[in-house]
Amino acid sequence: MSVMIHSSAIVDDGAQIGESSRVWHFVHVCAGAKIGKGVSLGQNVFVGNKVTIGDHCKIQNNVSVYDNVHLEDGVFCGPSMVFTNVYNPRSLIERKSEYRDTLVKKGATLGANCTIVCGVTIGQYAFIGAGAVINKDVPAYALMVGVPAKQIGWMSEFGEQLDLPLCGEETAICQHTGTIYTLNGTKLTKH
Repeated sequence: MSVMIHSSAIVDDGAQIGESSRVWHFVHVCAGAKIGKGVSLGQNVFVGNKVTIGDHCKIQNNVSVYDNVHLEDGVFCGPSMVFTNVYNPRSLIERKSEYRDTLVKKGATLGANCTIVCGVTIGQYAFIGAGAVINKDVPAYALMVGVPAKQIGWMSEFGEQLDLPLCGEETAICQHTGTIYTLNGTKLTKH
C-alpha cells in the first residue's frame, strides 16, 4: 500500500516515509527525516531533519518532533505533547551544536500536553500521563504523572495499570491478556 499525503502537507525531497503511512493536513516533514511504515502523522505535525520514527507510530495533532528525537516502533504521541532538543535555549545564543538526544523506546505512550525535556530515554511501554513533565530517564513499563513527573505505578503492554508497588518482589497478571509481569526491586519484566 502506498503512502497517503494530504495535499496541504509539505514533504521535502529526500524524506523517507514507509509504506502505508498517512501524512495529514498541514504536516511538514523535513528532508532528512526517516519515518517507518504504517505511521500516522496528524494535523499540523512537524518532523525535523535528524529524526527517526519507527513503524506503526501514531503522532497526534500539533506535535513537533525536533532534531535528535528518535522514536522506536509503536510509540504514541498524544495531541499537543512537546519535545525539546536544547536544554537551556536562548533566542540570542546559537545552540544547535548542543542538541541532546531523546530516545523513546518501543510501545511507549506520551500523553496529551506532556513535555519531554531533551536528553532522556523513555523505557519501552512506559506511560507518560497527560500534562506530565519528564526531565529524567523513565524505566520500562513505568507510569509517570505530574510536574516534575514522578512514578506512581506500572503499566502492562496492553496499557492497563498493574497492581504492583513501586519496588519489591512481586508478580502481577494483565487482566486483558493474561501476560505475567515480575517486579524485581525496581525493574519490571514480562514473561
